[in-house]
Amino acid sequence: MVESAFINEILKNAPIFLLIAVRALALIETAPLLSSESIPQVAKISLAGFAAYASFPTALTAGWNVGYYGLSFVFLAIGEALIGVILGFYLTLIFSAFSTAGQFFSLPMGFGASETFDPLSQVENPLMGQYLNLVAMLVFLSMDGFRMLFLGGFWRSIQSMNILNLVAGRETVIELLLGGLSRLFLDAIIISLPILGTLFLTSLTTGLISKAAPQINILSEGFPISITIAFFLIYSTMPFMVEAFERAVNFGWRSIEILYTRIGFPIGGQG
Repeated sequence: MVESAFINEILKNAPIFLLIAVRALALIETAPLLSSESIPQVAKISLAGFAAYASFPTALTAGWNVGYYGLSFVFLAIGEALIGVILGFYLTLIFSAFSTAGQFFSLPMGFGASETFDPLSQVENPLMGQYLNLVAMLVFLSMDGFRMLFLGGFWRSIQSMNILNLVAGRETVIELLLGGLSRLFLDAIIISLPILGTLFLTSLTTGLISKAAPQINILSEGFPISITIAFFLIYSTMPFMVEAFERAVNFGWRSIEILYTRIGFPIGGQG
């Protein structure tokens, strides 16, 4: 009986349920890991429907108020999709720090030409960038990233943000995205700096040796030396890399929480 009453409540407020589902689907289509084309589209739509089903009581409690279908509903749906895209894109920026770090030192270590297709980002990615991307994926899963994505990201956004809040606080949103973009390169440099700096010193040393002793064919030995040193450094600095990525993800969740607080809480209605 309780389940039947809940279904009837969803049917009674079908426009609200559809708006929540649109936001969830937009978030899933742009969020890390979930946006991969290897995941069937039917599974993504089903997950969006389940997320909307689970957060529907929260939307009613938060004061969502949507009238009948019409032109205004279309604009509201576009706005909800925009909110989901912004959240997913910001999380993707954080997640890309590991892949970018791998791209920074792939060329110095001699793997610059070894690009492979990355099924997660759907682009050609250097071998080390894809390797660190997989490491980031495992770290994200070990941190209960999906739980934070749907509870701290999606469910919290249902409580505190709608398209009217987003338009009113667009400066805050732009600041968040620009900060995430700059943070991406900062985190990538921090993660790759030990390896990148050591490889630079290795190249400098081999260059000095080739100048001091031209009879030594140091060029043929330079790539094996760089690759060996790079792999040893990756093995040695992996705990540091994992810790840096965890800090980056936690900083991202705090930034999203600050965004929710600054834009407005609670929701005043969807109008």
